[in-house]
Amino acid sequence: MGSGASGNGIAQTARRVGAPALRASDADRDRVIDVLNAAVADGRLDPVEFNERLDAVLAIRTVDALTPLITDLVAVPGGSGALALQLAAAPVEPAADLLTIKEKHGSVRRDGRWTLPYRLALRTAWCDVSLDLTSAVRSAPELVIELRVRGGNVELLLAPDMVVDANELSVRHSLLAISRDDVDGVPETLRVRLVGRMRHGRLDARWQAPRR
Repeated sequence: MGSGASGNGIAQTARRVGAPALRASDADRDRVIDVLNAAVADGRLDPVEFNERLDAVLAIRTVDALTPLITDLVAVPGGSGALALQLAAAPVEPAADLLTIKEKHGSVRRDGRWTLPYRLALRTAWCDVSLDLTSAVRSAPELVIELRVRGGNVELLLAPDMVVDANELSVRHSLLAISRDDVDGVPETLRVRLVGRMRHGRLDARWQAPRR
């Protein structure tokens, strides 16, 4: 047993000498933080553990040291080594202060793992807009969607922990459908605030069913 431990120490020393650890960039840390944010939002991490891991992310210097913080939260073929390469090679899209969507007589769809801005402006006329927020990367606890919409439909697909506030939205000759059943035990972690105006259109907000 003693010789085996000594051999492992020699191998680890050789790896350190022959292949220096890759330094973590800000983009690498952002990717890890995004995974942690998603995990606390869907209940896989509690707030205390999230804060502990977040402090570690900010203090860590290498990609290899970042990897253990999320290996129990994501599944990557090939194990932690493949995950380390993924972290280094695929930085997260930075959040924009403002994202503006303009369209007339067409359609717009955003879905999948897209980065939410701090403020989203819809400037559409007789256009169908579908915004799927269920897998989006969150930039803040609140997303402001500013509407200047004339005609057409706006559809929001939301995760169970999201809440919609439409008190500042002015509508005329339009229909809003934003009702939902209460979901017990699901904390609200993202507020979607609707502001601006809608004329001759329809807005539907639908919630994804909670995972059992």
